[in-house]
Amino acid sequence: MNNIDDAPGLAPKTFRFSDVDEFRNAIRGLNFEFTPFVRKISAEQTILSLPGCDVNLTRAFPRVVDAQLVENCTAIGFAMDDLDIPIRFNGAQRDRAVIVIGSSGAAYNTIEEVQRQIASVVFRPEVRDRGWPATNSSFKIFETSPLALHWLRKVVKEVLAAASEPISSAEVPLKAAAMKESLLAAVDAAFANVVPARWTQRPNDERQFKLFQDIRALLSDDLSQPIYSEEIARKLGLSVRTLHDVVRRYRGMSLHRYLRLRRLWLVRQRLLAGADSVKAVALAFGFWHLSDFSRGYRDQFGETPSQTLEFGRKR
Repeated sequence: MNNIDDAPGLAPKTFRFSDVDEFRNAIRGLNFEFTPFVRKISAEQTILSLPGCDVNLTRAFPRVVDAQLVENCTAIGFAMDDLDIPIRFNGAQRDRAVIVIGSSGAAYNTIEEVQRQIASVVFRPEVRDRGWPATNSSFKIFETSPLALHWLRKVVKEVLAAASEPISSAEVPLKAAAMKESLLAAVDAAFANVVPARWTQRPNDERQFKLFQDIRALLSDDLSQPIYSEEIARKLGLSVRTLHDVVRRYRGMSLHRYLRLRRLWLVRQRLLAGADSVKAVALAFGFWHLSDFSRGYRDQFGETPSQTLEFGRKR
């Protein structure tokens, strides 16, 4: 659910990104963390700002995302493409017509294994009076009818296209209000056509999501320190098996693999900022086997740590 502040006006704006940190710094409206799965990114975001409503169309890249919505708004999200590989959302993975919703402060987790096109519509202030599903601390996911999802996608495409058409300043408020109403009606239809599905019970279980959030918070405290499963499980009052099961469910990979990937990206950020030495940074993030670290870094990013550091010092 990405949102970038922009100058006022009806016409949508498109932004393109080839740098991970540039993309990260452009995000607004979310407390947003992500770990890419790829060496290079090619992302694009189109934003249309209407009074009380933002429409975002994002061509994303393979990544793990953890995000939390800002206050006083309601966000609706859905895929704009029909790929065979679904997105894992809040620990559930289904290749069906789905729509997600979150309001003021709600959080979510996604794993996007391939490049996807994602749409989000963010309404301000929070929507309370249309009978949409209520959310608390986490986003909720629902299966809707393919026809209702098709209509919602169609309205988003048509709104973005129509917003680019020439229009007088006097007509802008009328057209913007009509566009917002069409978006509201399409979301109404998506939720009116929700399909009862047992698989949504687990991702919509806020207790399970909170457990994952507690684990994530503990793991994020200091990734440079050794991580031991038994110690983490003890601090959270869990069994080691439960710990590993929760991490695999919400991360789509083992605890060890995720932490290693996260550390590599943190090392890269530090090198690009112009660190003192590769060795110092590697040790700071827990990579004591330097030859193994260098091989893993080169496999992940297609260049050596020294090349990254040299580039960072020249920027």
